[in-house]
Amino acid sequence: MLDFTTQILIFLRVVEEGRFSGAARSLGISTSAVSKQVRRLEDHLGIRLLNRNTRGISLTGEGEVYFREARGLAGQLQDLESLAMSLGDTVRGPLRVCSTVAFAKTWLLPQVRDFLQRYPDINIEFELTDSPVDFLQQNVDVAIRFSEQVHDTSVVARRLAVNRRVVCAAPAYLDRHGTPEHPDDLERHNCLRLSTVNRWNEWRFDRDGQSRVLRVTGNFRSNDADAIYHATLEGLGIARLSTYIVADDIASGRLVRLLPDYVDMSSNLLAVYPDRRNLPRKVSVFIDYLMERFQPVPPWESTPELKKIA
Repeated sequence: MLDFTTQILIFLRVVEEGRFSGAARSLGISTSAVSKQVRRLEDHLGIRLLNRNTRGISLTGEGEVYFREARGLAGQLQDLESLAMSLGDTVRGPLRVCSTVAFAKTWLLPQVRDFLQRYPDINIEFELTDSPVDFLQQNVDVAIRFSEQVHDTSVVARRLAVNRRVVCAAPAYLDRHGTPEHPDDLERHNCLRLSTVNRWNEWRFDRDGQSRVLRVTGNFRSNDADAIYHATLEGLGIARLSTYIVADDIASGRLVRLLPDYVDMSSNLLAVYPDRRNLPRKVSVFIDYLMERFQPVPPWESTPELKKIA
């Protein structure tokens, strides 16, 4: 059954064409379907809009009034449609971005200046949190997340970069507790953990086609990866941290990379949004901009500091 608005538009076309058959040809439907929808409109309104006879149709008195007002409404609907389509093509308006704290501070926020210079009619708002994102409640347009943080299968995720992680500790911690030589040795060490994402505490070690997952333990955890980074610098324990945040510290000696023969590339940096249909241009250009900056090799993976620890 067609909706009320469609019935009105069919009625208008009948009057403009002067016949049910003419309206049917222009709409690409049968004459009987046109007649049926106009009849249903009249039944819904409780008035007769058209006089019908073998020579054609004419408006009743009530139909003339209704036609005049409905034609004005149809014009407004066309204006609204044109407005909506123009907004869809325009890169402007508020853009609400939710990002993990450490990555936003280190790499995402430095990109904002150039992005806004390219798209000056966008107003960008950042929410920094490592907690789960509720797109509806938080009114978020796009979230920057790592694989372990995405559990909702209904969202759309585009990979921006591989999130390579390394195990590291401060020299002061290693002086007190020794240096682990094998992943199994971590069971005797104080490992720093994230409280908001359980999978983050399952450290994966890949070598020679073999994979080992170790669930670490320790006496310190936080809901913020940035806090774990600073706790590692202070010598509280051993952490598994992304290269985007620790490359400079390892190169300078503030941190020591541990177990260098094992590589963890199981995580990805993702741009996540709720629906791929009718994606606003402001969102698509933002994601395209990040992909332009972070692919094919993310800038933190091509720094001299990282090459020293690769």
